[in-house]
Amino acid sequence: MSEELEKLEKQIEEKISNANNLEHLNSIKIEVFGKKGLITNHLKLLSGLSENERKIKGKVINDIKNKINQLLQEKNKTLNDNEISKKLEKEEIDITLSPRPFDEGKLNPITQTIAEVTTIFQKMGFETALGPDIEDDYHNFTALNIPPEHPARQLHDTFYLKNNSKLLRTHTSPVQIRTLEKIKPPLKIIAPGRTYRADSDMTHTPMFHQIEGLSLDININMSHLKGCIMDFCREFFEIDDLPVRFRPSFFPFTEPSAEIDIGCFKDKKEIKIGNGGSWLEIMGCGMVHSKVLKYCKVDSNKYQGFAFGVGVERLAMLKYGIPDLRSFFESDIKWLNNFGFSIFENIEKI
Repeated sequence: MSEELEKLEKQIEEKISNANNLEHLNSIKIEVFGKKGLITNHLKLLSGLSENERKIKGKVINDIKNKINQLLQEKNKTLNDNEISKKLEKEEIDITLSPRPFDEGKLNPITQTIAEVTTIFQKMGFETALGPDIEDDYHNFTALNIPPEHPARQLHDTFYLKNNSKLLRTHTSPVQIRTLEKIKPPLKIIAPGRTYRADSDMTHTPMFHQIEGLSLDININMSHLKGCIMDFCREFFEIDDLPVRFRPSFFPFTEPSAEIDIGCFKDKKEIKIGNGGSWLEIMGCGMVHSKVLKYCKVDSNKYQGFAFGVGVERLAMLKYGIPDLRSFFESDIKWLNNFGFSIFENIEKI
């Protein structure tokens, strides 16, 4: 009986030694310890033995089992290290080498899109304002008229830091509050930057980019907002007659509020931007809520204005036909060579 197990042990050891990749090693593990595995079958036979024989053979089998498990772990580490080394060797880039003409760096579509959007709004008189990624509750929620019970304040949506005293901003709207605390209207600003929410799939990532806009002055009304957004959409998508519509909506920091749709149509299996009878939502907007102005110590009887917010990745996906949001952050050189933008062409364009 012990000779049979000894022979089986040597056979398994030889198989493990000859395994040349992780897939092969995994198949050996199943062959040995699976439901109908070599060791499993011997364990099943123990029930038909006497108590004394069961103890003796059971100990032998367990010793073999432990030894084989140890060999499997060691081989797994060796094969895994080898695969990592091969991958590193294959993908290695010598950063000390001078770049060749075809090694020109490319701008990520996010960088390109932010530059394009910023340029368009700069032509309309908007200045760029920036703020911290780590915010407090007041600037991120309270001063924007977001009530304590609002779902956006919950842990499933917002990344809170130690003791919940600070958080990663969920939008770039806090930049509007911080700007109004320092500069009084009239003013026109856009606030591009990173934002963070606890979400991840093909159309959501935990970190993404937004551009918020704010215009405050005397006698600003909804027609100014509509004209601004329509001009932006048509210039950004480079379609002079692009249909743009405003649907009533709700945001705590604007009243009235609206969702903005642009015209689109299906071309085979792709969604194309243009006049085609269908609509696609791209951003939200509205007239700044009087309570937001009050928090910023701005006289709402004298000043009023509009605000809007748009996702940078969404704009880039629609304009440049990028199907998966997650690909923006995977650092894939092949993807960047396909969807990226020449630095020099970008400088000339902007």
